[in-house]
This record gives sequence, C-alpha cells and structure tokens, in this order.
Amino acid sequence: MQLIKDNIKTDLELTPKENERYSRHLVIPEVGIEGQQKLKGSSVLIIGAGGLGSPLGMYLAAAGVGTIGIIDFDTVSYSNLQRQVIFSTNDVGHPKAELAKTRLLEINPNITVNFISAKLTRDNALELFKDYDIIADGSDNFAAKYLVNDACVMLGKPFVSGSILRFDGQVSFFDPKTGPCYRCLFPEPPFAGEAPSCSEAGVLGVLPGIIGSIQANEIIKYIIGKGELLKGRLLMLDALDMKFTELHFEKDPACPVCSSSPLITELLDYEENCFHPSNVNNSINTMSDNSKNEITVTDYKAKVDSGEEPFLLDVREAFETKIASIGGHLIPLSELRDRLGELPKDKSEEIIVYCRTGNRSHHAMVFLKEEGYTNVKNLLGGIHAWHDMIDPKIQKY
Repeated sequence: MQLIKDNIKTDLELTPKENERYSRHLVIPEVGIEGQQKLKGSSVLIIGAGGLGSPLGMYLAAAGVGTIGIIDFDTVSYSNLQRQVIFSTNDVGHPKAELAKTRLLEINPNITVNFISAKLTRDNALELFKDYDIIADGSDNFAAKYLVNDACVMLGKPFVSGSILRFDGQVSFFDPKTGPCYRCLFPEPPFAGEAPSCSEAGVLGVLPGIIGSIQANEIIKYIIGKGELLKGRLLMLDALDMKFTELHFEKDPACPVCSSSPLITELLDYEENCFHPSNVNNSINTMSDNSKNEITVTDYKAKVDSGEEPFLLDVREAFETKIASIGGHLIPLSELRDRLGELPKDKSEEIIVYCRTGNRSHHAMVFLKEEGYTNVKNLLGGIHAWHDMIDPKIQKY
C-alpha cells in the first residue's frame, strides 16, 4: 500500500462541528479520526474545473480535504451544463475556476480553496504543483495530460488521471516514485484528428460524474493510506453496456521520462509535441505539406509488393513488438543516437521509419536527416494505419 507523503499533517484537531459533519466517516474503521485528520491536513490540485473537475472538487470538499486548488482558464458555456454539474445556468459567461471556488466553499466552509484562472503551461506547472500533495488530472486534451505526467515525474508527485468520451471512461493512479507513469502506458500522444474531442464526438452527461468520483475515491484512499490503488492498472468503463474491464501495465525501463536514464529532463512545448505540423491532417493516410519525408502505408506496401526492399526501421520499445509488428529492424527511439552503426552505411539508401501512430517515427526521421541520411521517410500512422488500411489482424493498442 502506498503511504501518504510525510508532510501531510496528521495532528489537526477536529472541531465539534467537523466531528458532526464527518460523522459518517468517523465510524468507518479504515477512516476514523486519524483518517479524517489526514484529509484535513492534505492538499489536492485539480487540473480543470469541467466535467471531471466538478465531481472531483465537490466530493473532495465534502470529504474534508483541507486545501483544494483549481486551475482553469475557461468560462462557462451553455454546452458545459449537460455534465459540469458544479455550475448553473446563471454562471454562463463567468470564469470557471472562481465559480468553482465559491461552490466548494458553499459545500464546506471549513476548507481552503485556491483558484488559478490561467492555462496550465510548461512555464507554470512545476511552480503550481510543488505545494500540493497530489494532483488530480481532469484535463480534456492530450497536451495537458502529458504535461501533467512529466511535471509530476520531475517533482515526484502522485497523480490520478481520468478521461471520458461518449460512453467510455478510463481512470488510473500514477506514483512515479514507486510505479509506472502515464508514458509507460501511453508512450506517445495520438495524431491530431486521430482521437476526437468531446465537442466532436460527444460525452454522456453522467459519465464524468462516474469517472470523476472514482478519481476522488483514489485520492481519498491515497491520503488515508488504505485500500489498493489503481497503480499499474487502467480501469476502463463501457457505460453503454455497463462493463468494467482492467488493463495491467508495468513501469517501462526505457520510459523517456521516468526511467533511470530519462531523455526528457525538462518540460516540453506539449501542444507542438502532441500536434506537430505534419500531424494536422484528419486522415492518417493523407500526406502533409512535408510529403517528401513521408510515405503512406498503402504506398509502402506497394513498394514491397513490387520487389523493392527499403530498410524498415521500428523505433518503438521492445515490449511493443510483442503486441503488434510489421517487421523491420528494431532500434527504440531512445537508443537511436547510439546505434546508428546498425543502419545502412550508404546514407542515401531509403529508410522507412515507423512506430505506433507516427509520432516517434517523425522525430526519428528528423533526427536521421540531421545526421546526414538523405532518403528517410516517416510511415504515416504507423501500426494504427496498417491496421486500418492494410491488415486488421495487426492489433491496435
């Protein structure tokens, strides 16, 4: 069981009113007075005051978490009201973070609520995170999720992450000191257009309530030091069929951010990293303006079928090849600089690089160009495109 951080105060006396307010906690053996004092002495920063942030904030406030921070730069719109239950119709047009503070203090005036009406960026993440015991990721985009992960790894902060789309939700708990991080589970973000947003695909209004409540449950368990956390486990909900499934995963010894020899040692420009210019097409089989450095899976297969034999380079991690592979020579991106000797000696020979979705292979292609390889192409869409366009037996993951 993961113990709470040493700096969480456990000697805070409960007032008579607090004893009455939290009486249903106090009679639970796993919580009791000591657990409630731990909650009172703890601090949680919530990223986003939207669909997930609403139940997260309200349940953590009701539970008596002593200090809650909320960061959100957006204002309330009518389209938020179907799921962001912390807001009312009269709140439309007003800043979310400030409104959320008011609502949480209405729920529990005994706590402290800090609001930050700003966008989370690489410039402010480390400073914002450092004073909180645990981070709750309620963001709705991949750039923010990778930023939260990397900042938490660098600070040694645990965090709980949730995501929602249509009828599907996911939750996992990450403690970079003792277990895998988000990049161990999802090494690279998807292409722009590959994963639709809630505004494009929709989200069932009650779903963030379910997922956000599970996130709050994980945070409470972590603080009181009881139960089994979703560490190394991804809990997935199909709310349409009402089925929960679980995916187990382990720490990646070659993870670019949490391994013993990390490649990422400072926060990146995550919006650029997640959605670089060659990824702006909605189709994973469509050339970008950088087409001379790209090849579609259908064009690559046509080359092979015609008898050509370009050097195929797989820059994923070794464990990924056990899930899906289209062959080629394996050199993980993190090892590429040190293993250039395994590539063709003739730097004009055609090299085609692939990975899961084309993000890592894009960076590998750029690196090889800088090293003087003149005929390198990124296989657009990688394994995912191969599954969609060539062979559905090749598994997506």
